[in-house]
Amino acid sequence: MIVVNPNSTSSPPQEDAAPSATAAPISPAAPSATAPAHGASVAGSGSDDARRRAHAFRSGADRQFHGWAETYDRSLLNTFLFRPAYLALLGEIAEWCGGEPKPFRLLDIGCGTGSFAALVASADWPARITALDFVPSMCRKARDKAERVRPDRPADVVNADSEHLPFADGSFDVVTCSNSFHHYPHQDAVVGEMRRVLAPGGRLVLIDGFRDNAVGWFVFDVIIQRIEKNVHHAPWSLVRRLFEQAGFVGVRQRKINLLMPLLVTVGEAPAPPSEASHADGTPV
Repeated sequence: MIVVNPNSTSSPPQEDAAPSATAAPISPAAPSATAPAHGASVAGSGSDDARRRAHAFRSGADRQFHGWAETYDRSLLNTFLFRPAYLALLGEIAEWCGGEPKPFRLLDIGCGTGSFAALVASADWPARITALDFVPSMCRKARDKAERVRPDRPADVVNADSEHLPFADGSFDVVTCSNSFHHYPHQDAVVGEMRRVLAPGGRLVLIDGFRDNAVGWFVFDVIIQRIEKNVHHAPWSLVRRLFEQAGFVGVRQRKINLLMPLLVTVGEAPAPPSEASHADGTPV
C-alpha cells in the first residue's frame, strides 16, 4: 500500500494535454544547482550550515551532470519526460506571441545540452536566445549544438548560477526553465531572479515534476529522490506561492503527462500601468 503525502491542503491542478507542436528529438535540461532533500526548507538561509549544504549540493550536481553530459541526448527520458515539457514550453511561447512573429529575447535556465534553445532556433522565430547552465560540460555541448543549428545566429550560452543571474533587470521577454527546478537549493531566490530579469509584460514558464498525486509522488519523491539524492520537487501550492511572492501576476498551473506527470506554472511580469486620462482624453 502506498501512502501519499502531497503536502497540500487543496485540490491540485487539473489534467491538461500538452500543446501540440512539431519538434525534433530533444534532450533533458541540466540543473544549474542542486537542492535540499524533500522536506527541507527551500528558503534562503544565512546560516553557515545552510551555506555549506548549498555548496555541497552544487558540487555534487557539477560532478553528476558532468558525467551525464555525453549521454544526455540519448536518454530514453527524452521521449517520456523532456519532449512533453518542451512542447508545452513552445505552446506557451506561441500563445504569448499571439500568432505574431514579433522579436523577443528568450532566456532558458538550466539549459543542459541546449536542446530546447536549439528547438526554438530551428522554429525560425525572431528570437534572441540565451541559454544558461551551471555545469561547464553541459555549456560546451550547448554551444556546439547552437552553432550547428543556427551558424548564422547561434544562441548565447552562459555558464552561471541560477540564483545569481548575470543579467541586468528586464533583460528578457520570456524566461523558461524545465526539469531542473528541483535541483536548486534556494528555489525562492531563483524565482526572484527570474522575475528580476523579465521585462514588464514578460512571461515565465517553469516546468518540473508534479509530485502531488500517487504516480508523481512515487516517481519523483521515491524513485528520483533515491537516484539523485539532494533534490526537492516542490508541491504545486508552494510553486504558486513562490511566483506570487516574487511579484508575478496571472499565475496559472496545469498538469501534463501521465506516467511521469509534470507541473506547468506560468506567470507574467506586471505591465506598466496605462496612462490615466481626463474625461476629454487629455493625459492626467
